[in-house]
Amino acid sequence: MAGRDDRRRRERPPGAAPEAGQDVLPVLVVGDVHGDLERLFSGLERYPAERWRTIFLGDLVDGGPFGVGALRYARDRPNSVVLLGNHEVLMLAALRDRADRGPALHAWLGASGQPHDLEELARDEPLQQWLRRRPAMLLLEDGTLVQHCDSDELGGLIDADEADPVGAVNREVVRLLEVGETQPLVDAMTSRGVFRRQPLRLATWLQRTGARRIVHGHTPHRNRQPDVYAGGRAICFDGGMGRWGGPGAFRGGSITGSVGPLPE
Repeated sequence: MAGRDDRRRRERPPGAAPEAGQDVLPVLVVGDVHGDLERLFSGLERYPAERWRTIFLGDLVDGGPFGVGALRYARDRPNSVVLLGNHEVLMLAALRDRADRGPALHAWLGASGQPHDLEELARDEPLQQWLRRRPAMLLLEDGTLVQHCDSDELGGLIDADEADPVGAVNREVVRLLEVGETQPLVDAMTSRGVFRRQPLRLATWLQRTGARRIVHGHTPHRNRQPDVYAGGRAICFDGGMGRWGGPGAFRGGSITGSVGPLPE
């Protein structure tokens, strides 16, 4: 019975309100891991799973050697939500082109994709199915919008007058992954630093989604704590935690810049 209850807790819809009688857990945010399972474990050591609601911001894969291991760990950690990052999209596209060694495979390899991880994912159909159903964003009860990338370009996937833009984006992302149309997602999730450079777009995106602030990863910072900017309306949790990456990538940064409680 206990195991079944644990599975039910993990499988509840992302962002769903706590069930009656359950304690409301504080939120723990985990930024880009990029296959560095050792540093992920180190960052989470202070935060037992049963005491925290953990939100992984995506990009658990590529760069380091344990991308699929990081996916499995995040999937199985109790009280957790895993969001889709652009590197998960690239990996699913590479999986589709794997047999023919098509362009998506080469694009993923050029983004520090690890061939042994792709082979591991190819052998794990349940993990593939789970990955294709990941949400791209989450609106928390306190009005915090959580997503991987620091841009508004996912909004281009849906109609401008959608009453529930967060839900509509997530449904469209799942639909595109189910039919193997990954390029619109790659295009929408690649840009970096949009909100920092263009604060008006940040304000417009917050208004459109009904959020008061945004938490994201994707664009590394060099601080020892998550990078708060735009007057507190944006917080970046990508501290470059992973120690591997392509030429010019900032890696091996502060773990505490990527893993920590959601500020009030």
